Amino acid sequence: MKRLTIVLLVLDIIAIFCLLLAYGPYSGFRDMFVTTAMNTKNHRYLAYILYSDKQIKEILSNNYTGQSNEITNQDDINFDNEDPHEYESIYEEQILKRDKDQLYKIIEFDEKDYHVYLTVIYDASRLSTVKSKYYGTKGQHLSVMAKENDAVVAINGGRFSDVGGQGTGARASGVFISNGEIIEDGGNYKQPIIGISNKNVLTLGKMTAAEAINLGIRDAVCFGPFLIVNGKESFIQGNGGYGVAPRTAIGQRKDGIILFLTIDGNGSKYGFRGGATVVDMIDIFKRYGAYNAANLDGGASTVLAINGVTYNNPVAQSSSGERSLPNAWIVK
Repeated sequence: MKRLTIVLLVLDIIAIFCLLLAYGPYSGFRDMFVTTAMNTKNHRYLAYILYSDKQIKEILSNNYTGQSNEITNQDDINFDNEDPHEYESIYEEQILKRDKDQLYKIIEFDEKDYHVYLTVIYDASRLSTVKSKYYGTKGQHLSVMAKENDAVVAINGGRFSDVGGQGTGARASGVFISNGEIIEDGGNYKQPIIGISNKNVLTLGKMTAAEAINLGIRDAVCFGPFLIVNGKESFIQGNGGYGVAPRTAIGQRKDGIILFLTIDGNGSKYGFRGGATVVDMIDIFKRYGAYNAANLDGGASTVLAINGVTYNNPVAQSSSGERSLPNAWIVK
């Protein structure tokens, strides 16, 4: 009887603790829970289990990223990135110290809740988008796309829609441009373009596909939010509105160096994905000197491949951890 009483007491304490987390005066848990759930494709229902539609709307209104309406000034990028052999900080040394003719390096480090792979690309002219071999019907795993396109480095791309809702990553949504060809035009609405121009400048801005081509953009996907534009970081309210998840992002320094940011969450140790927030990504990009930076598709889509082999620890429900995707950014 005494043992049963203790068990019931422990269960009561756990229940009270959970209720305080979900409905108590501290808003951090519910803000992160709701923004994380609402930024997934298949798990938004989790937010509605605990909260009403009105509560969810209020939480989202208090957590958002205010993006710049500017378009990247391509003339600000100077492509002067030789190794100076003297460095202003440990972060500059990590970026700039390299062997002659080195194409890329990977800087890895752990933060409290996630693991970071920062891939440094020294020649932006080697960057382009590619599409799935079966584009329009189904996607491919990034590692397969990378191998088939002889990519040295590859990361996942932008947003996409699934034909028939089958989860096959069949085609990109919004604007998708590859090697100067418009694959998806996104209609007449201005879309959040993440592109590389003929000047090899990472160009961010809201525009149509035609406007992007006129601006000299040769490769582009759609996603967001923009994190830094022309050296100015986006305004963050609360946690930024995108919750916690594995992340993929792309940036460029003023000296032309491209930064691929891939973040694995350490939540798998505890039965959930974990990951980073928008604020975390901005902090990392600022630390390493990004002048323009934008968030790409994340969560189950986040993957980094080196020489056609998956390098990080993706979390999709497949034997390899990868999910099928319509496109990717590659360096070759």
